[in-house]
Amino acid sequence: MQGAGSLAIRQVAYFVPDIEAAARAHSEIFGSGPFFVLRHIPLAASEHRGVPHRFDHSSAYGQWGGVMIEFVEQHGDGPSAMHDLFPAGSGRFGLHHMAVFVEGLDAAIADFEARGHPLAQLSEVEGGTRFAFMDASATLGHMIELYEPGEALLGFYAMVRDAARDWDGTDVLRELQRS
Repeated sequence: MQGAGSLAIRQVAYFVPDIEAAARAHSEIFGSGPFFVLRHIPLAASEHRGVPHRFDHSSAYGQWGGVMIEFVEQHGDGPSAMHDLFPAGSGRFGLHHMAVFVEGLDAAIADFEARGHPLAQLSEVEGGTRFAFMDASATLGHMIELYEPGEALLGFYAMVRDAARDWDGTDVLRELQRS
């Protein structure tokens, strides 16, 4: 496992029924934002608990102090790491995961599994970035999301962080278009 300082929290994410309402409410209470909305994020592949499944979701990403905040909405009732913690149809929502950057995703997955945090979901966005949800709910009450900090991911984090500098609180939600 990587040293203690190297696994700093990069993102806090909530599973919500409505990403726009959640982003607006969080911004109003905490001053976070602006939020960048990606709808029906295209994935090249996704598997939940070792079985391929479609994971149709939308997210809103904003800056909250030194950390990114994400609100995730799943479209449909299919199996996912979201529904592992908040079963489809339960009406339950809340803190889902905290994200960290790792060097070597496959090795990090093996390390987390060896420590009792099994792989719940492994997905890959169409641009090639893979992310893994490790199930730490038995000890922490939430998932841990693992990413390798590639150029595209670091650029996205920087874009969200830079938009928050000197932000005047207007235009809370901003749609992102797929390129």
